[in-house]
Amino acid sequence: MQIGDYTDFYAGLNHAFTVGELFRGAANALQPNYKHLPVGYHGRASSIVVSGTPVRRPLGQILEDPTAEVKKPILSACRKLDMELELGAFICKNNKMGEPIPIDEAENYIFGVVLLNDWSARDIQAWDPWVVLTDALEPYRTTGLDSDVEVLDYLKEKSKKNVFDIKLEVVLKTSSGATTTITRTSGKNLLFSFNQMLTHHSITGCPMRVGDMLGSGTISGKEASERGSLLEQNRNSKTVIKLEGGEQRVFLEDGDEIIISGLCMGEDGVRIGFGECKGKIVPAVSI
Repeated sequence: MQIGDYTDFYAGLNHAFTVGELFRGAANALQPNYKHLPVGYHGRASSIVVSGTPVRRPLGQILEDPTAEVKKPILSACRKLDMELELGAFICKNNKMGEPIPIDEAENYIFGVVLLNDWSARDIQAWDPWVVLTDALEPYRTTGLDSDVEVLDYLKEKSKKNVFDIKLEVVLKTSSGATTTITRTSGKNLLFSFNQMLTHHSITGCPMRVGDMLGSGTISGKEASERGSLLEQNRNSKTVIKLEGGEQRVFLEDGDEIIISGLCMGEDGVRIGFGECKGKIVPAVSI
């Protein structure tokens, strides 16, 4: 499948609160609009690659001393390379420009769900093939995170079971071969469903196309072992992450490999696997 456009949402409430708290404090962790609509931003589909593709450490402008009175950026290889545990959804129907997709019809536009790693260059940001059909996921529908805010009518779904209970796991494998499971969480840790994301995305009349991809946003639980990014786990570089074999990490190093896996398992013992989404960090190009 050729991916058309790509929109990444921010529906992981626990992740959004934890990261917001790190930078703005608990009282202002969430932006005022966060619980009212699925916040999203457009990204370039050309940089989405299949599992197993090596990931080059990116170059960009960073602030070597963010506390300096006069901000002076330098060109550098990313020093705070992170992973983000997400789910992706593929669009299978077009809508016409100017015609929003009603919430009750949104699920008919979603073809299937995949594992997604949204690689993130935290310091650069500061300055500047395996699809599981949604039909197969029906038995694993569940309720998402509770909200104390009532959404507008166009985002209200008939069923409260609008997300999927997908068991998600992230393994970090170092260049020495040592593997550590750094995250275990569930796809139900979302404030908004893919249906709501799609409906809100198209409410202005934005035309969606077959092959477009929606990212869920980083999926985290409330416990430390359920955090879907290193930024949350290291509390923005305040702590280290202890790995098997005695190694430690703050952010990803060259040679590190991130392996994301997903599994649905019912009471009847039926298992639906998502395969793996993995990528290894290779050094930045010389400049």
